[in-house]
Amino acid sequence: MFPRFKELCFALFTLMALNSLAAPKPNFVLILADDLGYGDVGFTGSSQIKTPHIDALANDGVIFTQGYVSSAVCGPSRAGLMTGKNQVRFGFDNNLTNYLPQFKDEFHGLPLSEKTLATRLADLGYTNGLVGKWHLGDKEQYHPLKRGFHEFWGYLGGGHHYFRSLPKGKGYDCPIECNYKEAQKITYITDDKGDECVDFIRRHKGKPFFLFASFNAPHAPMHAKLEDLKLYAHIENEKRRAYCAMTHNLDLNVGKIVAELKAQKIYDNTVVVFLSDNGGPTPNNASLHAPFRGGKGVLLEGGIRVPFSMTWPAKLKAEMNFDHPVSALDLAASFTELAGGSFKADEMDGVNLIPYITGEKSAQPHESLKWRFTISAAMVSGDWKLVRLPDRLPMLYNLKTDLAEQNNLAFEEKDRLEKMLKELGDWDVRLPHPIFMEGARWKKEQLKLYDRDWSLVQP
Repeated sequence: MFPRFKELCFALFTLMALNSLAAPKPNFVLILADDLGYGDVGFTGSSQIKTPHIDALANDGVIFTQGYVSSAVCGPSRAGLMTGKNQVRFGFDNNLTNYLPQFKDEFHGLPLSEKTLATRLADLGYTNGLVGKWHLGDKEQYHPLKRGFHEFWGYLGGGHHYFRSLPKGKGYDCPIECNYKEAQKITYITDDKGDECVDFIRRHKGKPFFLFASFNAPHAPMHAKLEDLKLYAHIENEKRRAYCAMTHNLDLNVGKIVAELKAQKIYDNTVVVFLSDNGGPTPNNASLHAPFRGGKGVLLEGGIRVPFSMTWPAKLKAEMNFDHPVSALDLAASFTELAGGSFKADEMDGVNLIPYITGEKSAQPHESLKWRFTISAAMVSGDWKLVRLPDRLPMLYNLKTDLAEQNNLAFEEKDRLEKMLKELGDWDVRLPHPIFMEGARWKKEQLKLYDRDWSLVQP
């Protein structure tokens, strides 16, 4: 028995040694811009707005040239991002706005039936922090500290004043919430968020963490710092000038986050993702989506295709383009599996992107992607894009040859159109009724956006 006992002890010691040498779990930093136009950072083509830090981050990893979000507006997009599940599958079709009397107030948020990415990572031993915008429900049961986050510095609504918060303020003037210290007075909220992200990294560098850096730039109100405005003084359009300055400042704060990861020597084993929650509302914030048509509120490419990159120096090659359609829904699936977790097939619509990026899997991550948003629905399958609206014939575009969705090929491709309409319709009719809705006036406004002129070239 004694020799056998020695063999078992040696095997156990070897196993423990191997485990101690195993690669540590990666950290996750999710940097989310708000209402950023596709064409407004350098790595997607902007020459007007200088974004060297965002560009350097993207070029240090993988750029998703056909990266989509799951909705054309903030709230639903974030619901999909936080769950990995297309939000229309649990009734989160609309933005969270004023309560309508036909819906129950207590369901005005991300349903408690849905497990968030933060909860999944908390169960796997991660420390999770949210800095900035939540916009997934302001009732107590929907609070981020009850949805998997351990720390929260930010606000529950859809936006905030950039230079102030008031102790009893409402809406954009609401006070900053913080559960781990007394929140400091706002200086410029984009800078303050960047500083809080740096502080979170410093305090939690010793074990795996998930940092959701949820910026509100360049979402309205159009508030920019004077020193940033001076850099864009040559731009005549006042709103565009402010937008450029705000995006420039966002870039500086992305640089802060990356610099701190490097200073703490954890950058190589940190997955850093940068993207926007949806396209920009061009009439309101002067964003640009070139070379695409569309923007916030519509399912044309400018509303749902966003600047999107992933950096992980320990595993992913730098300066790589991934040209197949991917979705923000894939991030929850990717982070969960990289952290050592798993999920049932029906719990998420996203997939772990890493095997596709590295070439371990040769197929495309998705055969098709689908959207539904108030009046509209859409589908991407291969090179083809279908958009369905209530007041006109379907629109079918070949994105390979027609990025700007100018040439409707529905009549030339009737068989393809019929097949895609059936697939989209079969999916649509199986979706539940929305659990809350925006006011009806937004439907009319969204429909108008499909007919407006969109700038398709860089200034």
